[in-house]
Amino acid sequence: MHWLVAAALALDLLLGDPRLLPHPVIWIGRLVNRLELLLTELTDRRRLAGIFLTVFTVGITGLSAWGVLALAGRFHPLFEIAIALWLAFTTIALRGLHRESRRVIRRLEEGDLEEARHSLSLIVSRQTAQMDEPAILRACVETVAENTSDAVIAPLFYLFIGGPVAALMYKAASTLDSMVGYQSETYREFGWASARLDDLLNLVPARLTALLMLPAAALLGLNSWNALRIVWRDARKHKSPNAGYPEAAAAGALGVRLGGAATYFGERVEKPTLGDDDRPLTIAVYRQMIRLMYLTAFLALALGMAVRWWIAIK
Repeated sequence: MHWLVAAALALDLLLGDPRLLPHPVIWIGRLVNRLELLLTELTDRRRLAGIFLTVFTVGITGLSAWGVLALAGRFHPLFEIAIALWLAFTTIALRGLHRESRRVIRRLEEGDLEEARHSLSLIVSRQTAQMDEPAILRACVETVAENTSDAVIAPLFYLFIGGPVAALMYKAASTLDSMVGYQSETYREFGWASARLDDLLNLVPARLTALLMLPAAALLGLNSWNALRIVWRDARKHKSPNAGYPEAAAAGALGVRLGGAATYFGERVEKPTLGDDDRPLTIAVYRQMIRLMYLTAFLALALGMAVRWWIAIK
């Protein structure tokens, strides 16, 4: 299984997210939309409907992935391997995260603040229309730090544990959270189960990400001791039980302050700050964050392969 994870990560680095190839996350999103319509028609008990939505979406995703692999194996073992590799590859978004965040930075470099705001709005849930350049940079670094866990380390973690089926079930939970897990009036009850499941599934990956950022920061010449200090001091301030860990580790390693006020769905939210304002947020800081993300991913792969090898020889 370890070779499959390594090959999937290599494929992601090579291809990113090809627009012409079918992607399971798109299908999961369509499934969520259809189930939401069906369940809201069947019952007006929003929390109960949301629980069923979560169970059905994650269950159908897992069963579908298992069925596709089983069917492929009936044709030929090599076909099953190819399908498993493709499914595993679609769960990782390392290059995609880099590409989408880099688009924001390029607009800033060109001096096009409006386009930078628009590009940022495609990758964050906060409102971007009134953001100045420092706020855009802060949001960009925050989303790369948080998604180093959600979009990279967590999929690798579940690929090592349970292969493409487990990783796709994780992606289903993550997709649910991004679609209905908002703390807005519309989804406060309906998205409760999705948000709680996503929190549960990210408990280990988020902390593992923060832990791996420490040696990654040291290897890059960043401040790993400060990263540890900020994680210990600030990670639990975050409203999310998980997002604070990779964000605090990144803030400490980079010597910047993340968090603070942001606007969501027309409401200004005063989020706690993470890290100290030792240096201003600049494009150079963003580039250091990208290098930190990549090296953290490679360390996660190395750790997973080492653990699998150790288990194999026991």
